[in-house]
Amino acid sequence: MRAEYYRADSEDGDHIADPSEDALFMLFDDLNGSDNTFVVIRPDQDDPAWSASVTFLGKGRYAVVRRDTTRHEHEVVTETSIGRIALDLTIWMAARDFPERDAPAER
Repeated sequence: MRAEYYRADSEDGDHIADPSEDALFMLFDDLNGSDNTFVVIRPDQDDPAWSASVTFLGKGRYAVVRRDTTRHEHEVVTETSIGRIALDLTIWMAARDFPERDAPAER
């Protein structure tokens, strides 16, 4: 089933369509240094204009990468609070464009 807005996919194969802040938190909490090191979040479409990723760096540190080609944004930060990461990404994604959803319905 396609996500209405975006999807989150982890290295170990977990997939969540339109994840809530709590679902993102749980995905990030499952990250480890061996077989599940990252989560990628992006619109469920071909060639998405934006994406975000969270990578476990070890010792309670996470790299957060946000890219939006339509707004010429590329930000990389290191965080230690997965709660803060989930909140910040939820807010950031809410401000993204969803061209397939924003287009008026054809008649």
